[in-house]
Amino acid sequence: MNAEERYQAEQIQSGKDHHTPTAGAMISHILANLFIQRVKLRQAAYYLTGEFRGFAEPKLTQMIAEEDQLFDELSQGVLAEGELVPTTIEEFTNYAMIKESGKLKYEAAETVLAEIVADLATQNLFITRGIALAEKEAKFGLAEFLKKLYTWIKQEQLVWQRYLGNDVKQADEEDDDE
Repeated sequence: MNAEERYQAEQIQSGKDHHTPTAGAMISHILANLFIQRVKLRQAAYYLTGEFRGFAEPKLTQMIAEEDQLFDELSQGVLAEGELVPTTIEEFTNYAMIKESGKLKYEAAETVLAEIVADLATQNLFITRGIALAEKEAKFGLAEFLKKLYTWIKQEQLVWQRYLGNDVKQADEEDDDE
């Protein structure tokens, strides 16, 4: 098969995987959410102003570096299972539940940081589904990695919620109500 035929076969398989859904398909959504969130974290690091900047800028830089590493490790795990990973901007945009916006950089710092927290919660919705699918499909390495990613995201939520002065348990309960 030539490159065009291989890509078309990949697109057909990806469509089937997303229709079923499979662990690989769910992880495509997880990777896309991580990708878009990294863009949003960079935007916040560049444009956040005021009293929040002193804490937020180094924390955002640290999160970006950690997400880069987690993204690459998860991608390698998916490839090791013979699954597909998104590699184009179109795929990341189509698979992501997290949405980005150029106007967010002009919002109040509290709004930007609250959106980061909400995005983390959205990611964990997909991650918990990915864990269940990976375990069902006996892709135990992926399931274990996703559990590690889930824990990291919960810890990041805790840090930001505390920084914003929010009750973490109350925020989790609000996410459950949605």
